[in-house]
Amino acid sequence: MKRRTTKKIMVGNVPVGGGSPITVQSMTNTITKDIGATVKQIKELEEAGCHIIRSAITDFEDAKAISKIKKHINIPLVADIQYDYRLAIESVKNGVDCLRINPGNIGSEIRVREVINICKGMGVPIRIGVNSGSIKREYLEKYNGVNANSMVESALEHVRLVEKMGFDQIKISLKASDVLLTIESYKKMSEIVDYPLHVGVTEAGPIWNGTIKSAVGMGSLLSMGIGDTIRVSLTGNPVEEVKVGREILRTLGLLKEGVEIISCPTCSRTKIGLIDLVQEAEAKLRSIKKPLKVAIMGCPVNGPGEAKEADIGIAGGKGEGLIFKKGKIYKKVKEELLLDELVKEIEKL
Repeated sequence: MKRRTTKKIMVGNVPVGGGSPITVQSMTNTITKDIGATVKQIKELEEAGCHIIRSAITDFEDAKAISKIKKHINIPLVADIQYDYRLAIESVKNGVDCLRINPGNIGSEIRVREVINICKGMGVPIRIGVNSGSIKREYLEKYNGVNANSMVESALEHVRLVEKMGFDQIKISLKASDVLLTIESYKKMSEIVDYPLHVGVTEAGPIWNGTIKSAVGMGSLLSMGIGDTIRVSLTGNPVEEVKVGREILRTLGLLKEGVEIISCPTCSRTKIGLIDLVQEAEAKLRSIKKPLKVAIMGCPVNGPGEAKEADIGIAGGKGEGLIFKKGKIYKKVKEELLLDELVKEIEKL
């Protein structure tokens, strides 16, 4: 698919936009000033494949913790600021890699300029984020409520403000919990500006529902070439957000990394514990970074043939199973050894 051409900015050492690989983001749910807990969670997110992490900065203790947190992590850190321009300035002083802030919500233009000036001096970009619940009243009245027009116009007001101050190191987000509104808003914005877009469906809900909403909304936009960095918003462990985000990218061919498991839904021909086998395989293969398609099929009747596009796979039988490579049977293995033998063969690839 052809991606939309956007301006490239740098979030720490990670490029966003300009044809750079699409990055996966998440947000910590620890108290930021609890440095030990925050670092521990970020390390877990790094292990899951997170590229950029964001933390809420609610007071000066949070802002001052940034410099200490950054000593222990390997991915860029974004400070999420609500209203207080002083916290934005303090976060930049403490080495944050990006700000998430709405310039129009932090007071007078003098205050906005103070933030812009320090960001210019320190080379820190800004993510301008508008949610469906934070649209200015004048745009709600002008466009008759919450819709793509009021979302986009509200974001553009913030963009124009910082542009007037000679600042263009920005990325934009236009999130709603309504999937269709999210899609329409990003499409409209993509036709107006060339800034990189941070794509997501906000407040998507618990893991099961939120995964579906995010996959539909973000997948639709990404398939149109819209989106330079993504964040899946789920009520749960943020590691799940990263796993879902990476899988969305991998499904669309936008991430060439890690194992994609192909497995059948089971039927009466299945003679092995396929569901448990797939779950165990997911856990064992999660750390593999090499791009591989691994098939785990319930029976030898159709297994190797249906999954011939897989690099390697197994097909279960009664008490035993087959290991196959590129659709061709490689060897027969006892059921209890199937997964271990599969892992051994994958390590040889």
